[in-house]
Amino acid sequence: MLRIETKARARALQLLYAWELQAGPSLPVIATGLARLSRCPDLDVLERAERLAAGVVTRLAALDRHAAEAAENWRLSRIATVERNILRLGILELERADVPPKVAIDEAVRLAHWFAGARAPAFVNGVLDRIAHSLGRL
Repeated sequence: MLRIETKARARALQLLYAWELQAGPSLPVIATGLARLSRCPDLDVLERAERLAAGVVTRLAALDRHAAEAAENWRLSRIATVERNILRLGILELERADVPPKVAIDEAVRLAHWFAGARAPAFVNGVLDRIAHSLGRL
């Protein structure tokens, strides 16, 4: 059984992915559509996911700067949409310090295993580790 926080992170990733691909419609509109498609909406998970996604959207420029600085030899535009949004969620959680840094990194790596390519987990782990060290969290 997955924890509610893990489910919320996965749903937040789905929200951010849809938000980015649709060129930024409102998150509540996307959340409503996603809940309707899932046919089993857990309101607590959806509310947590919306808060996480909104945090990313609000701090998008700063999160992208962190990711670009830490992703050596990678332009942010060359990072796939899924990986880019996993990094944004992970960086947000590292900055907020609501969870231990290892949890934020492990959860982001888990998302990469579930939703991204075979090399993504190692990439996400490396970038977030670098950022956690630069923020003094590790």
